[in-house]
Amino acid sequence: MNNDHRLTPLAASLPASVPFVGPEAQERARGTKFTARLGANELGFGPSPLAIKAMQDTASEAWMYADPESYDLRDALAQSYDVPPDCIVIGEGIDALLGNLVRLFITHGDAVVTSAGAYPTFNYHVAGYGGTLHTVPYTGDHEDPARLIAKAKEVGAKLIYIANPDNPMGTVHAAREIERMVASVPDDCLLILDEAYIEFAPEGTIPSLSPLDPRVIRMRTFSKAYGLAGARVGYAVCTPSVSSAFNKVRNHFGMSRVSLAGALAALSDDAHLANILSSVEKSRSQISSIALQNGLTPLPSATNFVAVDCGNDGAFARQVVEELGKRGVFVRMPFVAPQDRCIRVSCGPEADMDYFAKELPAALKAAQCNTKL
Repeated sequence: MNNDHRLTPLAASLPASVPFVGPEAQERARGTKFTARLGANELGFGPSPLAIKAMQDTASEAWMYADPESYDLRDALAQSYDVPPDCIVIGEGIDALLGNLVRLFITHGDAVVTSAGAYPTFNYHVAGYGGTLHTVPYTGDHEDPARLIAKAKEVGAKLIYIANPDNPMGTVHAAREIERMVASVPDDCLLILDEAYIEFAPEGTIPSLSPLDPRVIRMRTFSKAYGLAGARVGYAVCTPSVSSAFNKVRNHFGMSRVSLAGALAALSDDAHLANILSSVEKSRSQISSIALQNGLTPLPSATNFVAVDCGNDGAFARQVVEELGKRGVFVRMPFVAPQDRCIRVSCGPEADMDYFAKELPAALKAAQCNTKL
């Protein structure tokens, strides 16, 4: 029996699709696992040993719900950033925080502004709550703060989304540019500043913004530099009034005791984080060298991945992604032209880099042959 008639009109109007086809689904289709998992911007170097031990020690307590206030982690983050604890919101990764924020601010027809080709999960939340998405193009492979602000003023947007550093291109704006953007946010609008990759960015990237500034909410995660993507722990820094509003809609028992313990321990391990940043920097250089050796152009990156310009169009880049997949290398690519001329390669351990270097020439050759057919 088809029960679609029981959906709300909005839900019935939406496509039943996901923004990303997971590597596991691809592995099931291939009948074998990928040798090098370099497509999801996970941290292949792994989490802190302190985080692993904390999660192991807490596993026996998994029969209990987590503290619905996530008090210990909120307090530690507040101390780390020198902000009041009521300016911190914990959620099941930035994705869940984005979903709850859109739910709080957006209803049918409300205008939302983002970049065409920026992180697509945000767009799904906007569509899911009936918002109207307005996009602006990238400028020189960067999200364009001035264009985003201009569009927001034009359409009367309630939310603006920007990631700095950016995914999928890995580009970055200096702190002063983001500070100017925040200062230009229109009245009755909120800027979502997604800083998922901020730990990898160069000095001078982190803007000086007060947590009491009602024009901006900053979102960060333990999924990238801390290597806890599977644990699903993200957090937002915002005004106490916005933080309190999350309590109206969030899943109060959505966090795991095990995940929270891992995140708290990871936050304390500065030495491991320093080693990770060094490893990622080395891996970025390796990816760039491999690209250049194969006649491709790596884009400068402030993240744990490198966007590699394949020198052709999106159809060719898609063939490269497919051919690498056939050879056991999982990578992804941007969705929107002209950024879709690139493939996106996550940093990873030495063995993964070596395997990528080994398989890329054959993948490029096969892609060239296929696009000539």
